[in-house]
Amino acid sequence: MHSSDGFQARPLGSRESLPAKLGTFHTRRVQRRRQLWVVFVLMLSDLLFALLVWGVVDTLYYVWGADIAPSSAVVARLEEVWGSGTISQINAIAVLPSVAVWIIMRMALGLYPGYALTAAEKLRRQTYALAATVAMVATFALTFHVGILLARLPLAIGFLALLFLAPLLRALVERRLIKDGAWGRTTVILGANEVGACVVRLLRKEPAIGLIPVAVFDDRRTPEGGALEGVPYHGALQEARHVSRESGVDTAVIAMPQAYHEDFVEVINRGSSVFRNLIIVPNITNGAMIANSAVRGRDLGGILGLEVKHNLLDPWARRTKRILDLVLVVSGGFLILPVLLILALLVRLESQGTVFYADRRLGRKAKPFYCLKFRTMVPEAENILQRLLAEDDAARHEYSKYHKLRNDPRVTRVGRFLRKTSLDELPQIWNVLRGEMSLVGPRPYLPRETPNMFGAQEILRVRPGMTGPWQVGGRNNTSFAERNEIDVHYIRDWSVWLDLVILARTVKIVALRAGAH
Repeated sequence: MHSSDGFQARPLGSRESLPAKLGTFHTRRVQRRRQLWVVFVLMLSDLLFALLVWGVVDTLYYVWGADIAPSSAVVARLEEVWGSGTISQINAIAVLPSVAVWIIMRMALGLYPGYALTAAEKLRRQTYALAATVAMVATFALTFHVGILLARLPLAIGFLALLFLAPLLRALVERRLIKDGAWGRTTVILGANEVGACVVRLLRKEPAIGLIPVAVFDDRRTPEGGALEGVPYHGALQEARHVSRESGVDTAVIAMPQAYHEDFVEVINRGSSVFRNLIIVPNITNGAMIANSAVRGRDLGGILGLEVKHNLLDPWARRTKRILDLVLVVSGGFLILPVLLILALLVRLESQGTVFYADRRLGRKAKPFYCLKFRTMVPEAENILQRLLAEDDAARHEYSKYHKLRNDPRVTRVGRFLRKTSLDELPQIWNVLRGEMSLVGPRPYLPRETPNMFGAQEILRVRPGMTGPWQVGGRNNTSFAERNEIDVHYIRDWSVWLDLVILARTVKIVALRAGAH
């Protein structure tokens, strides 16, 4: 039987039966101190880094002898207002408030500490914080007519450097805090079902989100072995109240379908009164969760509604994505041209045949196009594949599941390196320029794969990508069906920030694999 009040249901165990197991949690004081330490480290690193960036830029600007001499009228005004002040001193006076405003804006946007935020959301908020700072500095300079007193080029370069380097610094600091065990907020999971298990796996796979599952509670189900995905089961839902009060855990995730608990609304109401941060994972039917970062809550006259968008199906979103592709390809194409020439030479020297391989793939609206790659296989590769699949049962099973072979005998030595590092796909820049592909998107599928594709109607409505979420997340460890699901979720979740995060992770993966060789 279950009581109607959720968290105050009839106890399945007395208060005294609560552990000893509470010893697995940090005390409230320890958690508060740890969070203050994380905020302090993040703010201090941002402060020192911003001052370092502008210090270096300012020094180089003056060492290189830039003509910054103000007019005699400006000098006279400076002497009147600042005494013997110099342009460097004026810049320093401008930089310090700018850094302060920048940090305040980051604080206002929830980046200290920034738990429960994805990498794309963190990037978006960091960019908005910097844009707001630039706008405030510009408004102040125009309002008080002090723009002429500033060396604007160092300030502009400093802001530009923060735009690209501050997110990198943030990621490095977070990684250090994760290794030290300081990053994250202890979190309890309410629901020991499949949804709860999925949430635990996700939070453990993405520690940068900062929600650390430490306990599971459920009235209806005790997980096998007393733990859910390695997180210990601590009893019924009402036991979570004692954990919150005695150990200071202030974050809970309700991971249960509405049909799973007859008093689901009451569970939410009680949970919000116990935990300061309550996250509800919606579930539709048959364990199918709404995996969409673009979900927005809507107030429908006092009724909570969830608006779910398929972001990349919006025409304006596709236009924005196309502009981003062209800007990045044109600006970066000249930088990688020497790499393309060297790789083409290596392919040509190892084996006879063409340097490039054009494979027929499906583009937007299922329109076929020829996807370019560096040739990584011996000639007559398709005939060799068909003979291998006909003769080898294990290879046929592996290819039917993954649509690729881990140890493919058709791949050349140079081709093996190109595939391992994904450098074989660099010629697809030409496909991006032609509008057949995008830098980031679903993988380009073969025509013969469409009968087995999940979500083909959505996937084939957008341009395929040179890289994508499954390449940076799972690669060879994901099945064909799982890749389909990942691509569908990418289309629904798309944002400029998500593309930039995937591109950054792609560069990181390619660099690490190239360095390993």
